[in-house]
Amino acid sequence: MNITFLYKYYPYFLTGAKNTLIVAIFTVFLGVALGTIFALMKLSRIKVVSFIASTYIEFLRGTPVLVQLYIIYYGLPMLGIKIPDVPALGNFSDFVAGIITLSINSSAYVAEIIRAGINSVDKGQMEAARSLGLKHSTSMRHIIIPQAMKNILPALGNEFIVVIKESSIVSIIGIPELMYNAEVVRGVTFMPFEPLIIAAIMYFIMTFTLSKLMGRFERRLRRVD
Repeated sequence: MNITFLYKYYPYFLTGAKNTLIVAIFTVFLGVALGTIFALMKLSRIKVVSFIASTYIEFLRGTPVLVQLYIIYYGLPMLGIKIPDVPALGNFSDFVAGIITLSINSSAYVAEIIRAGINSVDKGQMEAARSLGLKHSTSMRHIIIPQAMKNILPALGNEFIVVIKESSIVSIIGIPELMYNAEVVRGVTFMPFEPLIIAAIMYFIMTFTLSKLMGRFERRLRRVD
């Protein structure tokens, strides 16, 4: 395998990895925030609220992320929602469309993870909190959700890893993340195989590092318990 092209084109891979991490970080934070909201909505005793959350989750889990990306990318301008480009950040509107798509897609899976985590907490915890005079929302925020987060941390870690790998889909709309830049190098060098191997290795390094960090964090939480 000839990798001499790396001497000239390694900045493309580094820039692509940086953009992949930027997209993944924003997606994770927004996905967890939205997922928590929709998990609580689905657990709500108000049927309309629970129905809206269930419909949202099932629709996003039941449709391909590529279709969702096209709907967001082409649909927002048709609705009159124009995301202005920021010259210093390049194709900023494309980044925003990609992050929005991945965030709402991830939120559907995170919502189910969090819902399962909340249901795994003993019901006596809520009853004890309410008997002490705490409101339902306060009990959820300070007692139930913190315990649920400890239970679902491995599943959330897996979702974060999936987000890093799925971020390659945004290359379709021209975001210069790792896969997009690998394709650029393939086209310039006329080497169909080697740039993909380099991209795969870099994806593995990112996901393996995250996996180890999550494992370390889980062990630290167990020691705290």
